[in-house]
Amino acid sequence: MVYAALLTVQEEHAAGPLTVEGGLMIWTVFIFLVLLFILKKFAWPAVLGAVEAREKALEQQLADAERSRAEAAKLLEEHRRLLAEAKGQAHAIVVEARQLAEKERAVLLEKAKQEHEELLARARREIAAERDRAVAELRREAVDLSLAAASKLIQKRLDSETDRKLVLEYLATLDAGR
Repeated sequence: MVYAALLTVQEEHAAGPLTVEGGLMIWTVFIFLVLLFILKKFAWPAVLGAVEAREKALEQQLADAERSRAEAAKLLEEHRRLLAEAKGQAHAIVVEARQLAEKERAVLLEKAKQEHEELLARARREIAAERDRAVAELRREAVDLSLAAASKLIQKRLDSETDRKLVLEYLATLDAGR
């Protein structure tokens, strides 16, 4: 019965969620303060240390990223400079190759011209030599014909070397007279 009386009293007092109970409130505040003290004493420094460490790590990462960005910009500029330098060198090589080709062309043309002149000179010399041989042959033929004609005229064969010299001297005087 006492138990049943206590239950009815409890049921009467537990009428709603807004009912204030003094003992429960004191214990709730006490447990909150003890928990706050424990957290402030042990957990708060660890949480603050972790936050500060995280902040420092983020600052370090930002500084590293800035350094990396600056280094990348520097490398990009160096790359652009090297590329421009390489283009300039390639252009210079092309210009030099063109100039060298023009010089080589001029040398080859000059060499061909010299060979042409030498060939013409040799051909002229050969022609002159052939002409001289033909003239000499013609003279011999003329001497032989003259001797043959003279021997028929005088009915005697002129064959001696003296007679040949005589005719050659006569032909030479004819050439000098021209």
